[in-house]
Amino acid sequence: MREFIYYSRTAPTSGSAIGDDLQEAGRIDIAVHTVIGVFFLSHKIRSDAKLHLLFAGPPDPVKHLELQPVTEGKTGIDKIYLGKKDVSGVLKKMLYKYREGEKREVFPGFWIEKKNFMELVKELDKERRNLYILDADGEDIRTVNIEKDPVFILGDHRGLPDKEFKRLKQYCTPVSIGKRTYFASQTVAVVNNEIDRREDEGRL
Repeated sequence: MREFIYYSRTAPTSGSAIGDDLQEAGRIDIAVHTVIGVFFLSHKIRSDAKLHLLFAGPPDPVKHLELQPVTEGKTGIDKIYLGKKDVSGVLKKMLYKYREGEKREVFPGFWIEKKNFMELVKELDKERRNLYILDADGEDIRTVNIEKDPVFILGDHRGLPDKEFKRLKQYCTPVSIGKRTYFASQTVAVVNNEIDRREDEGRL
């Protein structure tokens, strides 16, 4: 299992803020493409990945959306249909279904709650998870030692806030996918490919 944490300073925290123009809706389009990059293979949804979306935009930050799509069973009963065109609608419904004071399963494998960024990181650290932060100055992902069941952390088009970024260095190993700056969705695709290759070669 590999996990990703995507933090967005601008992504809305209310379903009513998501309209047809996803760029205008707090750049929720970046989150949508990140979901696609994490889970979608050609004609297949990954069953070995989990994604944490941390939305810190208005009106009620911070919302934690946890996604681990169920791939087995009957659609409508055991799982929901998740296609590339449906992602924004799923995120919108998740935000609408938020209830204060509870972690709620909106669909099978899709949870929402109110939780801040560092709280999630500290929880994963206490579970002794191996945390990696995407950082241009980090060690090349092709050479860095990646432990089993890794968690990769990245930000939106504005990057991670400076304060949190400095604190993360206490918990995470910085890794880089190269000197050029990629979209978040491209970054998770590169990381997925590296993990896939290592697993296929028996190196992870």
